[in-house]
Amino acid sequence: MDNPQAHQVDRQQLRLINEIMELLVTHYGGGLSETELDRGIDVLQRALELARASHADQVRKSGEPYFYHPLRVAHLAARHWMDFDSIMAAILHDVVEDTPVTLEEVESQFGSEVALLVNGLTKAADERLNRQALKEKTYRKQLLAAIEDVRVLCLKFWDRMDNLQTISALNPQKQSLIAEETRSIYVPLARHLGMGLVASELDALSLAILYPRRAERYRAVIVQAQQRFEPALRKIRAEINNSCEHHRIHVLLRDRWRPFSIAGAQAMGRGLTTLYTLEMQVDRTMDAYLALGLLHSLYPPIPGKLRDHLNVPSQFGYQALKTTVQAGENRIRVEITTRKLARFNEAGVLAPGFEFRRANFRELMQSLLEGESAFDTESLRLASASIQVYTPRGEIRTLPEGSSALDFAFDIHEELGLHAVRARINGQTRLLTSRLMDGDQVAIERGEGPAVLPKWLEWAVTPRARNRIRRYLRSRVQKGAGE
Repeated sequence: MDNPQAHQVDRQQLRLINEIMELLVTHYGGGLSETELDRGIDVLQRALELARASHADQVRKSGEPYFYHPLRVAHLAARHWMDFDSIMAAILHDVVEDTPVTLEEVESQFGSEVALLVNGLTKAADERLNRQALKEKTYRKQLLAAIEDVRVLCLKFWDRMDNLQTISALNPQKQSLIAEETRSIYVPLARHLGMGLVASELDALSLAILYPRRAERYRAVIVQAQQRFEPALRKIRAEINNSCEHHRIHVLLRDRWRPFSIAGAQAMGRGLTTLYTLEMQVDRTMDAYLALGLLHSLYPPIPGKLRDHLNVPSQFGYQALKTTVQAGENRIRVEITTRKLARFNEAGVLAPGFEFRRANFRELMQSLLEGESAFDTESLRLASASIQVYTPRGEIRTLPEGSSALDFAFDIHEELGLHAVRARINGQTRLLTSRLMDGDQVAIERGEGPAVLPKWLEWAVTPRARNRIRRYLRSRVQKGAGE
């Protein structure tokens, strides 16, 4: 007798697999020969067969066949421009951890790149360690793998996103632990990779688990706002479209409603600007400035609200013109960017056509690994909100919000940090303890010898500066003991 439920499962799996294949062909088919493309699809089919067979008898806590989870993770990865090796790693990411398949078998069948990614996503195993120590060892393993290949972390984001979306079968305490871990580790890491929308989604999913009633109230407010403001927004979109068409500027308009967040929930009674952003995508950078002029001729801009992040990207690389205008009775936030930059704003490090500043990211990861604990979550949290300051030559340096002049000195060079005595901030002499503001120009005065004091650890906030100060103080103690 036919089993309708089994047929439904087969249809859903087939739909996901077909969409993964279509996305890969769309994103990479043009750059591969027909032979290379056929080979990639054949190897991917083998990975699907191995994962399906390996997870065949496994079900999740919800009762769902386990194979759905890696399939959905691979689908998310494909939607965000990840390549063939990444998709295969997503499909196979749990086989080494949860089935008899070994990492050596993965490498022999699918190559060293896929094996590296799968290994980076596999939890650390050591019977001698307790749960917390194992967790820290797993973080460390992921960071080391991410320094070598940042795709490890990107795949972890999709893995975590699917887990958060299908978490209801776990007990509430376990759900809360996973949500808190996501907010303290993976949300700031996603921001550092320029993946702001991914970070916001992970944060919103986590907060909905931690504060379900507040999340439900927020969703209700968003739905009410969408219904209430849609007629006015439709009119505004039509006016902008008409003006751009008249001046031969091709524009794509997108509504962006703010995902659930603590700040969003606190601000939800303060009007449309706290909940909604109108995104305008144009073809070229010059068109973005022309569109800004047209927008401001249609609706008066609010003074002090214009930010130009097209030429100077915001703290994590986001590139757009940001403004707020008074459109009749409604004040709305508008962001103008190009279609190409919109891909980067959405997918960060994974966006095609961009060279992500990996050196900065590797340096942060290395600093976290050198810290006192296995994973310095406080330093990571601090580093996830950044400011941009300038050297005397006008070079931009990105630092965590709350950084001092001492952090700036160590960011320039370790020797400058160790020998720093004073700072000049915007031409004024200041102490090394002085906190920097976005846009400050900073110069460091250095002495003849190292001036490091134990209290410097209270003045510095960046992992790099604190690690260098600790290392120097430790060497002084060891030197004194030797004498």
